[in-house]
Amino acid sequence: MRRRPPLPTFFFFACFACFAGTITTTATTTTAEVELTRVWPAWRTAESFDRISEYFTGEENPGRHPILRTQPATRAGYYFLIRAKAAAAHPGAKFVLQIITPASPEPTTHTFPAALAPGQNVCELGLTGADWPDRKQHPVAWRLALVAADGTELANRQSFLWAKPGP
Repeated sequence: MRRRPPLPTFFFFACFACFAGTITTTATTTTAEVELTRVWPAWRTAESFDRISEYFTGEENPGRHPILRTQPATRAGYYFLIRAKAAAAHPGAKFVLQIITPASPEPTTHTFPAALAPGQNVCELGLTGADWPDRKQHPVAWRLALVAADGTELANRQSFLWAKPGP
């Protein structure tokens, strides 16, 4: 018959495991001041932005998160829905989006203001109008960076192909 370990030994190891887990969790959350938790790229039609309130007011209602576009007058385009987590506010920060399209192997850079508040943030960055005219076109590769006002890169995400070295 198998014996159980003595209670003090079991208690000691349980406390040690909890303490080690707390230290590890604390260390990882304090080192990552800003994190781009998710980036979803996709084409969106102009109609996908219509809300019922727009029919009454005549003005676009972006909802609970900002929608930033390269051509503000045009809604249809290729968008990046971004979820970011920040430990503190970062005034003057900006998103720098680099994209390689099938038309050119050189990346095109687009910059958007980023008003990050402490906690979870959601925003949409749109390449609209002449910057992305065809719904059937997809980026070859992309890289999104969040840059502080002083120019330091706070966080970044990239597509799989962006990470691959060139020929």
